[in-house]
Amino acid sequence: GNFIKLSEEGFYEEVKFHRIISGFMIQGGDPNSKDENWDDDGKGGPGYSFRDEVSQHKLVKGSLAMANAGKDTNGSQFFIVTAQSTPHLDGKHTNFGEVIEGMDIVEKIEKVRINDKDHPTQDVVIKEIELEK
Repeated sequence: GNFIKLSEEGFYEEVKFHRIISGFMIQGGDPNSKDENWDDDGKGGPGYSFRDEVSQHKLVKGSLAMANAGKDTNGSQFFIVTAQSTPHLDGKHTNFGEVIEGMDIVEKIEKVRINDKDHPTQDVVIKEIELEK
């Protein structure tokens, strides 16, 4: 639902990946990341939040899940898992998809240099999201 709606509306176009932790995940989806001010990256969203929709699906390499700031705080931010497994996250994040093509791109993003706050030091911009059902 939500990710599909935002993708179809072009919400994610020009949004940057603002958090990268090599061997764990890459995170994007914050509209605050469109500008050059890094201070508010990771704090934005679509203007609403929704409840967690937790399933039994484990978060594994290639999983696409909602990033949140705690229970029932989902909005537009998401992360893609780059670790083989993340048992400490299972049951805490809405797992709603998987990367079916382009995991090599995810792995390249994961290698981008970051600062001490896990923010990439160069822009990694989402140009387009292609969805398959």
